[in-house]
This record gives sequence, structure tokens and C-alpha cells, in this order.
Amino acid sequence: MTENLPSPRASERDITLNLLKNLTLREIRAEYKRTALGRVWSLINPLAQIAVYSLVFGLILRVAVAPGENSGIRFFPAWIGVGVIVWGFISGSISAGMGSLVTNSGLLTKVYFPRWVLVVSTVLARTSTFATELLVLLAIMVVIGGPAVLLYAALLIPLLVLTCVFALGIALLLSVASVYFRDLQHLWAILAQVWMYASGVMFSVDIVRSAQEALAEDGVSLPLVTIFELNPAERFLHAYRDVLYDFQVPSLDIWLQLTAWSAISLIVGSLVFRKLARNIVEEI
Repeated sequence: MTENLPSPRASERDITLNLLKNLTLREIRAEYKRTALGRVWSLINPLAQIAVYSLVFGLILRVAVAPGENSGIRFFPAWIGVGVIVWGFISGSISAGMGSLVTNSGLLTKVYFPRWVLVVSTVLARTSTFATELLVLLAIMVVIGGPAVLLYAALLIPLLVLTCVFALGIALLLSVASVYFRDLQHLWAILAQVWMYASGVMFSVDIVRSAQEALAEDGVSLPLVTIFELNPAERFLHAYRDVLYDFQVPSLDIWLQLTAWSAISLIVGSLVFRKLARNIVEEI
């Protein structure tokens, strides 16, 4: 009889997974609760941003982008749309995950459970929304560039996983750090703006290369392109644009970089979280 009983460790794992599932569903349902349009807002918000950025950078500032490598698409709103949606997920997941512990301080002080569940559930909820946005973006690219993009659609799955892991690692680190340093939440709002402009959401690497060449002509040698491409967010945007705008497979070099950045982010975030999460109830 005793051989059929579940081990305490297995039972605890099942409880944790069930809690993670329920909290994730709660986050998904609560995001647009009591709004007239519901989850349609998850599409309206990025579309509004795309329209504004297309007007400012595409029409007024005349920022040019090269046609898609295989797709032949030359439509600035489509190019910037990929950047807006991907960046929105990265920054939004980090921001939401960062505040998940402080927001749920009442729950933390009443019931004991693995603290990381709050951060992971928040990021997973954002990932669900991001997946929907990618499907809509994929459908738009089919209309604009033709069905050839569907040949590369499966690549969005590993890209989605890597992006989620990358954002989760940073969210874990910042969530526990913000419990001890509350100013971090305000500092993040500033850093996120700087990071967005440094990630090529609104302009391509060609503009950075032109700036580097112009500086070189003036006798100033700065590796702007190298610095630009060391930004992990830019690498993620580049990979998504390869698939959705250029209709091509991201290079092996990009896959290796994304894997490395995701692994580093998750390992560092997990280690810091494990070390600092022990006393967060007292700090909250």
C-alpha cells in the first residue's frame, strides 16, 4: 500500500505547479478585467504605438529601412511593428515581474509558498499576450508579403521561449532587488526608455553604421556597430525581423547569442533571487 503513495516531494511539486497555473490564469484574466474591449486592448495599444512611430520616424523623419531580404517587403510600419511588439513584451514582462513581489506583499505575509512563483506567473501571463500578438503580426505579414512567411513561422516558437527566459531572468533579479531598494522601480522607468532607443526599435543598424563611418571621416574611431549589436534586446529584435520581415532563418551566430544571453540572464537572476528572497517578508 505504501508503495503507491506519492512522495512528499512529488506532492509539493504538484502543489507548486498548480499554484503557478492558477496565478498565471489570474494574471491573464485580471489584466483587462472590467474593460469594455477586454483583451482587444492588447492589440490596440501596440497598434497605436506603431501608428505614432511610423508617422514620426517613417513619414516626418524619413527613416529608411532596406527591403526584406526574401520577402521584398518595403513597408516601414511593418518593420517597426515587429520592433514595437517584441520590445513591448521584453520591457513589459520585466516591469510587471519586477513589481510582482511588492504588489503581492499581503499574500506573502500570510501564506508561505515559493516566492519565485509570483514572478514566473506574471511573466507567463505576458507571454500569453505576446504569443497572440505574434499570431496577429504573422497574419498581417501573410497579407503584405505573401504566404512564404509561414515556412518560417515555426521559428517563432524557440524565439518566444528564449525571449521569455531572458525577460524572466531579469525580472527575477529586479523583483527581489526592488524589495530592498524601492527607488529601483523609478530608476527602471528611465533605464527602459534609454534601452528602447539603444535597441533599434525605431532605426536599423544601417543608420548606426552610417554614423560610425561619419565619425571615422572626422577622425573619431568608435565601434558603434559592435556596441549596438552587443545589446541583447537588439539581437532579439533582429531575429524576429529576420523571420517576420525578411522571411529568412536567423544566422547561427544570432541563435548562439540569444541562447547565451537567455542562459546568463536566468542563471544570474535565479542565483540573486535565491539569495535575497529569504528575508523579503521582513523587508516588505
